[in-house]
Amino acid sequence: MKRVVKVGDLQIGGDSKVTVQSMTTTDTRDVKSTVSQIRRLEEAGCDIVRVAVLDHDACSAIFKIKKDINIPLVADIHFDYRLAIDSIKNGADKIRINPGNIGSVDRIKKIVEVAKQYKVPIRVGVNSGSLPKHIVEKYGVTTDAMVYSAIENAKILEDLDFGDIVVSLKASDVKKTIDAYTLMNEKTDYPLHVGVTEAGTKWIGTIKSSIGIGSLLAKGIGDTIRVSLTSDPVDEVRTGIEILKSLGIRKTGIKFISCPTCGRCKINLIEIAGKVQEKLQDINKDIVVAVMGCAVNGPGEAREADIGIAGGDNEALLFKKGNIIRKISEGNIVKELIEEIEKM
Repeated sequence: MKRVVKVGDLQIGGDSKVTVQSMTTTDTRDVKSTVSQIRRLEEAGCDIVRVAVLDHDACSAIFKIKKDINIPLVADIHFDYRLAIDSIKNGADKIRINPGNIGSVDRIKKIVEVAKQYKVPIRVGVNSGSLPKHIVEKYGVTTDAMVYSAIENAKILEDLDFGDIVVSLKASDVKKTIDAYTLMNEKTDYPLHVGVTEAGTKWIGTIKSSIGIGSLLAKGIGDTIRVSLTSDPVDEVRTGIEILKSLGIRKTGIKFISCPTCGRCKINLIEIAGKVQEKLQDINKDIVVAVMGCAVNGPGEAREADIGIAGGDNEALLFKKGNIIRKISEGNIVKELIEEIEKM
């Protein structure tokens, strides 16, 4: 069982739910834009949000941002220990540092003293691309190097009598990421922040993240996740939630299924499925929705769906719980299906 770390009003670790995180792309000092983006992330289902803290003006902005958001905020700090301290004092619910690049133990001790006072946890973030020289010389850029770097950095905090630690060990290589988290999970009881770093654009990054994060979650490894995409951070949240849904870890929200289409299909299924999925993002119901191309893959194969359509000849059958309700002309499929879903 992992140790439990409290982040704002949420818990990470133990038997707590797996939370979904993202990071803003705005200039943190631009309070209005940052709050606006965080609210969009909240609407998408984000549980925890991280902001970059580059200077003391960004630290001050945290105080203002916190007033207008509803989810815990994490301050991302590199190099300057004073930014970590100021971020905590301005209301950050958690900080992310790499103790190895903060400098002397005395500086880290100053961060720990304030973190203890404000009861703020610390995430030790290790990336394969920025491992300490002495570890690379001993292990190379390997899974072992990532794990021992994380353990070494966490030990700095532990030696200062600080145990509210979350650890991440990210690489852009999916297999290395999986292996590193698996080994870390065997060696420690720290809650694990799971993700594939620098995963890529929305298309490639979603695939890599789904494989990496999904493989770990399927083995019971991972307490909080972040899908890293070169895209709108809302896409990160939606992808993370879908990963959790596909594994049955998160059971709330609409589950959308659709068939891959084939030569039997006589409606524009790809376009219809895309439009339905887009509109479903704004509907919060615990139901299964199916968009199927023909009678072969219709009410029969999608019998577990609460509602759906099965394509016919320029029309579709609307069905609920496997029972056919009525026919809909192709041009009205999206509109009438969404209307029926909203009534449920």
